[in-house]
Amino acid sequence: MLPRLSWPEAKTIADILRAETVGGAFLLIAAVVAVTWANSPWSSAYHTLSSFVPWPGGSAVGLDLDLSHWAADGLLAIFFFVVGLELKREFVAGDLRDPRRAILPVVAAVGGMAFPALIFVAINLNTGGDALRGWAIPTATDIAFALAVLAIISSHLPLGLRAFLLTLAVVDDLLAITIIALFYTDDFRPLALAAALVPIAAFGLLVQLRKSWWWALLPLAAAAWFLVHASGVHATIAGVLLAFTVPVLTRNGEQPGLAEHLEHRWRPISAGLAVPVFALFAAGVSLHGGGLAAALTDPVALGVIAGLVVGKVVGIFGSTFTLAKFTRAQLDRTLSWWDLLGVSLLAGIGFTVSLLIGELAFGTGSPRDEHVKAAVLAGSLIAAFLASIVLSTRNRIYRRIAAEEARDNDADGIPDVYQDRRDEAP
Repeated sequence: MLPRLSWPEAKTIADILRAETVGGAFLLIAAVVAVTWANSPWSSAYHTLSSFVPWPGGSAVGLDLDLSHWAADGLLAIFFFVVGLELKREFVAGDLRDPRRAILPVVAAVGGMAFPALIFVAINLNTGGDALRGWAIPTATDIAFALAVLAIISSHLPLGLRAFLLTLAVVDDLLAITIIALFYTDDFRPLALAAALVPIAAFGLLVQLRKSWWWALLPLAAAAWFLVHASGVHATIAGVLLAFTVPVLTRNGEQPGLAEHLEHRWRPISAGLAVPVFALFAAGVSLHGGGLAAALTDPVALGVIAGLVVGKVVGIFGSTFTLAKFTRAQLDRTLSWWDLLGVSLLAGIGFTVSLLIGELAFGTGSPRDEHVKAAVLAGSLIAAFLASIVLSTRNRIYRRIAAEEARDNDADGIPDVYQDRRDEAP
């Protein structure tokens, strides 16, 4: 039924899955399927599948996990491995290597995480119970979704806009990983975490020697994942720690570098399997029996929506504008403040990591967890809709400028009207 693909076919499919628009589309499709299935006459099958434990005998070693937990703890480790490779590449050889270029998006990322958290806490300060455990839910930006929306909208938007969003999202991911490790770790077992350093060190030694033997690296990665999981730290952190051991810079003329090579290999698996499967099990919020109305009356859900839609804009746009006005830091000359407003709205799409933090904060399947899922979906959709309006308007303006540049083209080249007209209209 499923014969092995030829090499050209396999390569073509992998290249397609590496595109951000395709990864975002897969994520969106999985979320729609989850919501539709969870609210269909076959919803019981969805919940049965989510709670199915494929290895009941694993209780002795803490691996008697149901499918939804395997998706969140296991498959998502692949996603965080790819994120970790991207993070290290940016810090070693990318924009984050130069403080002068990185300062604005880094400050924007910090502000874009601090203000959503503050808004959430302000709304839930008097809610009581475990409400404040969800303070970090609206802090995350889903880079796959955000870049996919930007790619769909953009035909003439400046390339600097994507670079700004990518740098912001990379720092956002790093801070989100740190938050998960520090604030959402239960029953910490330091001996198990210390033991995890052994396979991580062995993995690091092999990759530093430029040995990409799958038969050695995969068992070491699995052992590191198991020991980090046993330590009480969320198992996805193992993916980040392993990624940080991979060298970025090339040596002896090798092309590409090992970090780029591994990212190229694993990104299709992350975008085409790990993240969509996680979304399938995480986004299945039930809207029956007043579920949506109940979510919208829960201060936790309102805090999540307000954090994603309002907090991200205030944090990213406000911190960047303040820094540019009162220091020597400057916004990319190809961008306008209207462009930055659109990106600030786009960063309010917090899906994958927001759903993960929601599960860690309130537990899978709890009523509040269901409210958080509905809030993350609603906030992300609102943010995407508002960002689409702003960025589509800007794209039309840049398209008109490009058409005028083409008409003005002469033997001396193309005049630089791009800068003079970037702020013509909102």
